[in-house]
Amino acid sequence: MRFDRLELRNFKPYGDASLELPDGVTVIHGLNGSGKSSLLQACFFALYGARALDGTLDDVITNGEEESDIDLWFTHAGTQYHISRQLREYDNRTDHDCTLEGPDTTRDGVRDTRQFVTDLLRMDANAFVNCAYVRQGEVNKLINATATERQAMIDELLQLGKLEEYRERAGQARLGVDDILENRRGALETLEEQIDAKEQRGLYDRLNELQSQLSTVSDDIANYEQQREAAVETREEADEILETYREKRAELDDLTTEIQDAETTIREVEAERESLAEQIETARDSVATLTDEMRDRLDPAGLESADESAVDARRSELDTREEQLREEVSELRVDLEGYRNQAENLTDRADDFASQAEQAAEQATEFTAEADTAAAEVEEHVESREQLEDEADQLGQLFGDTAEGVPVSRGEATPRKEELRQTRSEIREEIAGIESDLENARQRVTEAERLLEIGKCPECGQDVEESPHTDQLEEDRARVDSLETALEESRSEREEVTAQLEAIEDLVEAEDRLAEIDDARELLDERISDGETTAQQARERAAELQERVTELREQETEAREAAAAKREEAEESAGRVESLEDDLAAVETARERVDAVAERLERVAELEDTIERLRDNRESLAEQNDLRKEQLAEKRETRDDLRAAVDDDQIEKARSSRKQAVSYIEDVDDELEKLGSRRDELQSAVGGVEQDIDALEQLQDDRESLFERVSALESLKQEASQLETTYSNLRTELRRQNVSSLERTLNEVFELIYVNDAYSHIELDNQYELTVYQKDGQPLDPEQLSGGERALFNLSLRCGIYRLLAEGIEGAAPTPPLILDEPTVFLDSGHVARLVTLVEEMRGFGVGQVIIVSHDEELVSAADGLLSVEKNPTTNRSTVTKSQTPTVADVMSDD
Repeated sequence: MRFDRLELRNFKPYGDASLELPDGVTVIHGLNGSGKSSLLQACFFALYGARALDGTLDDVITNGEEESDIDLWFTHAGTQYHISRQLREYDNRTDHDCTLEGPDTTRDGVRDTRQFVTDLLRMDANAFVNCAYVRQGEVNKLINATATERQAMIDELLQLGKLEEYRERAGQARLGVDDILENRRGALETLEEQIDAKEQRGLYDRLNELQSQLSTVSDDIANYEQQREAAVETREEADEILETYREKRAELDDLTTEIQDAETTIREVEAERESLAEQIETARDSVATLTDEMRDRLDPAGLESADESAVDARRSELDTREEQLREEVSELRVDLEGYRNQAENLTDRADDFASQAEQAAEQATEFTAEADTAAAEVEEHVESREQLEDEADQLGQLFGDTAEGVPVSRGEATPRKEELRQTRSEIREEIAGIESDLENARQRVTEAERLLEIGKCPECGQDVEESPHTDQLEEDRARVDSLETALEESRSEREEVTAQLEAIEDLVEAEDRLAEIDDARELLDERISDGETTAQQARERAAELQERVTELREQETEAREAAAAKREEAEESAGRVESLEDDLAAVETARERVDAVAERLERVAELEDTIERLRDNRESLAEQNDLRKEQLAEKRETRDDLRAAVDDDQIEKARSSRKQAVSYIEDVDDELEKLGSRRDELQSAVGGVEQDIDALEQLQDDRESLFERVSALESLKQEASQLETTYSNLRTELRRQNVSSLERTLNEVFELIYVNDAYSHIELDNQYELTVYQKDGQPLDPEQLSGGERALFNLSLRCGIYRLLAEGIEGAAPTPPLILDEPTVFLDSGHVARLVTLVEEMRGFGVGQVIIVSHDEELVSAADGLLSVEKNPTTNRSTVTKSQTPTVADVMSDD
């Protein structure tokens, strides 16, 4: 299996990145922190999603962005696949979409894609990363670890930690089942005790006895209830007879009352007829009085007779006269209002002319003051401009000289400042690189001196007298001295640039101030010109307003004279209107007299209608009384018939029978109540015994169910114990097999690197102890090796684990890429060459693709392909570019 191509958008430090990953050795080269390892994490994330990340999905999307796209093309067993992942942030959550495409398959969704990749590669995310990826800083981790730590790390890499997890789960399950089993056994004992207690109470015999007593009481109750029903029938028959008597008695009483009411009504109606006759006579007297009053009012009203036609004719005459008078008054009032409005308008116009004259006079005064103020401001601006010109001359004298020996003219200070800042930044980066190289060189010298103190060669671990590599320490010391000198020179250069940068700051401030002065002088010139113009315009406007004041005063005088003339005409029209209004009042008085006659005519007609209505009512009341008298005779006859129908002896007999029935019912009800209470007590007792029997049967069912549950728990406990033992034995057996296989693959790699050298082989025993053997059979502890040798031995061990995981439990599978992250941290130049050999030999074992993250030049020159990673310090975004380098085979042939 190998990676083919990777495309990123907004993934960690990468905005947009696209790179090809061919077969062979590819070196990803760049400074620390530039984003090299992020490219590897992108490959792992594309394959397995979030499970291959150290953090969360929120850490994947570039800071400040809301979306991220990752596309990976890889080939497995000759077939190419494409995985595409998209991340979107919204509503404080991250949405994750994924698709996988191949020649004959398509998968949608995060879970389906991850499961397909796991089945295809026969590795989950942890197994793939542990197999293919040697992380930065871990090259010495397995060698320097204790045996126990080494066992835990190798178990983790080989996925044996899962078996221990399963064994612990089985043990916890066994303990949990044991607790439940003890609890259920205690519950079973409690049930046995409860069942024994209930069986000793003889519940079934007690139930039979209570049911027999209940049957006897129920029979007695039925007998009494039958006799009570007969007594109730007797009482109801007597009640029916008495009810019939009461109904007839009530009907007789009601009829007597109706007869009395009818007699009273007839008397009241006769009295009402007499009252109506009196009202008719009173109305006739009122008609005579009104007729006399109308006769007296005819002449004052201008009427010849007291009838409706004469009244209508007189009203029409008065209406015509009133209409004529009101038309004349209306016309005069219009003229009067017109004269008054004209006088008022002329007065308002005169007042307006006066107001305008006053405003014009005030504006003339304001414009005069404005002209004086503008002239004073012009003088102030001229003085300020002269002060700025003096300051500009003083600042200009600073330029043309030198700042720390560097000539600077006006306008060059800011570019010079940026140039010095860039130079200082470059020097700082150079110092950081020198300090990193110096630290690595010092570590190698310290390690070599430590081995020399114990008499061992820093290269091969042999005695100093027999070692061919004693010159390497001196080269490292010389390298340290050279780097310290270079570091001192760079720091001195940085201080010199800093001093120049501080000196240039004053000139930058002077440039900024001169620019401000130029802007201020230009603004003052504009203000002086505007002020002079404003003063001239204000004086001209003041003169124009004075002429306007004189003109407005003359117009005011003319308007007031015209208003006085209109007032005189209005007074004449008002006199004529007053005379016509007197004539209208006389017409209104005549109309009131006519209305008085008409009102009496209407009252006479109303009284005559009232007399007719009263006569009709009196005749109607007479007819109604005749009808009432006939009905009264019929009711008196019915009353006599009801009195004859009532039998007093039958009523007395019914009362006696009812009394006896009621007395018997009361007695039998008392007895039934007693028997009912007894029956309720017996039923309650029967129910209690039946509940106890049901509880006993339920306890017996519970005992049977609990017994079956205890048997099942005992079987489950035994199965959990067996499963715990099985996982423990399986882990022990797999460890034994893995130690044997790992020792084999480790020595195969080791022999390829150290053939014909000082060491013969490495031993890894069942306790995970590591021992290195020299050619003469002398064993060495790994701590006796140099730092570079320990790093190479650790890489050999990791390559052995890689081969073991790639073979897998289901047989050999296409190996994943071998990925090494900064493997040369603890290696000198000689051991870097051996690392190159190790990489080439791993390709011989079938590793088609090796990806190395490193900034070591020897590895860069030995790569088939080179990817350079750079980070922009301004945007904090990384970019990756591809370049061609010599192959590993070329480097090996040159050697």
